Amino acid sequence: MTIRFDRPVSHAARAARLIAAFALVLCGVTLIGHRFGPLEMPYFVLLMLISAACAAVALLLAAIGLAQLWQSAAFGGVSAVKAIVYAAVPLAIFGFGAERYWSRPPIYEVSTDLNDPPEWLAPPDARQIWLPPRHLVTQGEREAQFDAYPALISRRYEGAADRVLEAVRKVARDNHITIVKAEGADVADPNGAVKAKRRTRLQHTAPTQNDTAVGDVPDFIPVPTPRPFRDGVADLIRQNTDVILQGEMRTRIFGLPCDVLIRIREESETTLVDIRVASRYGQNDLGVSADAADSFLKALDAELLGIAGS
Repeated sequence: MTIRFDRPVSHAARAARLIAAFALVLCGVTLIGHRFGPLEMPYFVLLMLISAACAAVALLLAAIGLAQLWQSAAFGGVSAVKAIVYAAVPLAIFGFGAERYWSRPPIYEVSTDLNDPPEWLAPPDARQIWLPPRHLVTQGEREAQFDAYPALISRRYEGAADRVLEAVRKVARDNHITIVKAEGADVADPNGAVKAKRRTRLQHTAPTQNDTAVGDVPDFIPVPTPRPFRDGVADLIRQNTDVILQGEMRTRIFGLPCDVLIRIREESETTLVDIRVASRYGQNDLGVSADAADSFLKALDAELLGIAGS
């Protein structure tokens, strides 16, 4: 007499494969829709969290399916393995974001000048939708930035401001930063299609008949060094001598939007460059702003190699 053994079927393993496949497809569509499509950042975050939650459920069911395979030789081992592979991508992205969330300070912008950050030419404004509303950066958050990124400081170069401005524009283009607004330079194109001229330099003009009482005019009129404290006169001097470029960028892989502000200032025969980067959404940028600022400054150092000051 022949005894036939019927193997049970692991429904948990099959459900795990279906749920993990859904999570993987949702993750891929969300990434493409945000990086190359019109999907807004708050919806991107929400859908990625849903994808990660589905992947976690699939991973749990896959573990149950493998346990049933071990205990009773139930069908579903292949489905469980597929579920683990499918769930790996959404969970890896979630794990990367969670690690950055816990290891980076809870700030959404950084600046190389913590005492006098460059002022936005056009304050960034974006619909936060379900994300918590934005707040003004506090001094405590500035101190948290310094503790987390002590190397993120201003850059001083011994080259002329025009030379530094040209390098800044080149590095901005290489880093896919689109300049949308400029102030302090006479430009037809904020991205540098026309060479900038400093407002503080006045061209010498030949005297006319009505200028008999005026002596010789120098080639340019020097501008006094800005005062170390903030007042109306100091602000006016800075407005006339600073070159400020405001732009926007997206990170390469996830397409996270950031606003960038670059300030170029002449000080004591040197040129000082400051950068301010702010994530457009949320109150925690997971270190994206600091990475963007650090990448820009390193590229600028390489472009201006040989004229950097101490």
